[in-house]
Amino acid sequence: MNEHDERGDTMTGVDPDRLDEQQLMKELETIHRTRHDTLLYGSNDALRAHNERMAQLEGEYLRRNPRRPVAAGRTREGARERGSGESATPTTPGT
Repeated sequence: MNEHDERGDTMTGVDPDRLDEQQLMKELETIHRTRHDTLLYGSNDALRAHNERMAQLEGEYLRRNPRRPVAAGRTREGARERGSGESATPTTPGT
């Protein structure tokens, strides 16, 4: 069984829908951590592969979490009010 999706000569990693929750979060953390260096120093092919993989992982996260918490400060309306000292971190009601 091949755990990697091969497109041409590029290895794109395990299909995101085959990752468990912990693996998906680890992949997302890694790709976001490496994003800046890839943008600044990666080849065009590396950046293209990074974009594709990030879109796959983020798409899978969104598919699994359609009702994820959204911080009020991360919306258009919330951004306008950001100067009022409101947190950009989602809070759990009742805490």
